[in-house]
Amino acid sequence: MIAHAQPTLPLLKLSANHRYFATGANKPFFWLGDTGWLLFGKLTREEAAIYLEDRKQKGFNVIQVMLLHELGVVNVYGDSALINRNVATPKITVGKNAKDKQQYDYWDHVDYIIDLAASKGLYMALVPVWGGNVKSGGVNLAQSKIYAKFLAGRYKSKTNIIWLNGGDIKGSDSLQVWNTIGATLHENDPRHLITFHPRGRSTSSEWFHNEKWLDFNMFQSGHKDYAQDTTELRIGEDNWKFVNGDYTLTPVKPTMDGEPSYEKIPHGLHDTLNGFWTDTDVRRYAYWSVFAGGAGFTYGHNAVMQFYKPGKKKGDFFATQSWRNAINDPGASQMQYLKKLILSKPYFERVPDQSLVAGKNGERHDYILATRGKDYAFIYVFNGRPFEVNMGKIGGTKVRSSWYNPRDEKKIIIGIFRNKGVAAFKPPTSKGDGNDWVLIVEKV
Repeated sequence: MIAHAQPTLPLLKLSANHRYFATGANKPFFWLGDTGWLLFGKLTREEAAIYLEDRKQKGFNVIQVMLLHELGVVNVYGDSALINRNVATPKITVGKNAKDKQQYDYWDHVDYIIDLAASKGLYMALVPVWGGNVKSGGVNLAQSKIYAKFLAGRYKSKTNIIWLNGGDIKGSDSLQVWNTIGATLHENDPRHLITFHPRGRSTSSEWFHNEKWLDFNMFQSGHKDYAQDTTELRIGEDNWKFVNGDYTLTPVKPTMDGEPSYEKIPHGLHDTLNGFWTDTDVRRYAYWSVFAGGAGFTYGHNAVMQFYKPGKKKGDFFATQSWRNAINDPGASQMQYLKKLILSKPYFERVPDQSLVAGKNGERHDYILATRGKDYAFIYVFNGRPFEVNMGKIGGTKVRSSWYNPRDEKKIIIGIFRNKGVAAFKPPTSKGDGNDWVLIVEKV
């Protein structure tokens, strides 16, 4: 198969205030990611084209994917990534001559998909090697440096690359290796942003916030519900608390939820007794974290992240649905409405502002998140409960208010109010989890 000519997307950078992402032209970039973890190993090029086109059409702009899920990984064409499971010796097949554009090996397949993604306006957030391989002793310090230098040299010229160091791992597990990979990538490929994908219920800032190689923070809010969370922090489903913590740190760096509960994955992953997470939960994680000050959000689906194909082998985490069908589940389509809403107003001036919520806020699913710019405010309620707003936080003597539906982006006009005092609002549906709405208040 003939390789694509290398397309060029604008390089990503941090915004001037270091809270958000921007392109080289200083245009807002709202990270809307999808976890396509096993893309390079599981899909043919034709299947990859179907997946990437679908994600483009649904408004996604970042695909999170592992370069090495396992040290013995073999792609769908039978190509191994490494020689003798050693990251220091990638298995590279050189073409017969400079004019020969045929794809020969695992890494050429990776290149093909990266370029295909670029042609569709998609950035690829690459995990060099999944964390468990390092924790088990499969990657030592010397090997990690050689491998990171190889990756930097191979991909530094491609403009649609983001580096996700780690991979579902605590930074304290093999700390020296993670710092070596991060520092080597940064030294040899300074153009591309780098972060660390941590273990569930943790954030990269716990170990790496002050490292020069870490450009932005990423946390994994994880797959456990309130009752299942036994960690010391006891954050449970309240992913906005991770944003609150990272937001106060210096130096200032963007932060975001890089792995919330996936659509159609069991609560806690390993049994189905507590049910499965749904699009309703995904929306809550998305709006909570972004309105708290997050620079973007990554969606995930149980069947899609592993590209499950029904057959002889059972899907991990009780997946039974084909990825080809799962890409059309409701959560994936609904994520674009958050992106559209956030980008509909001046982006870089946006700040979290809980002072908009009048009186005592609720707890857990009753909690309300608010964010605003100079002349607008967005307030998210997950369960349709009435609430009150402190007016006068944005410009104008009068404001127009409306309800925004996160399920279909339709608006319901409420009316015009004086921009002072306290105003009461009742969502247009009854109270209940998943009856979520965004109150839009904007200067007349």
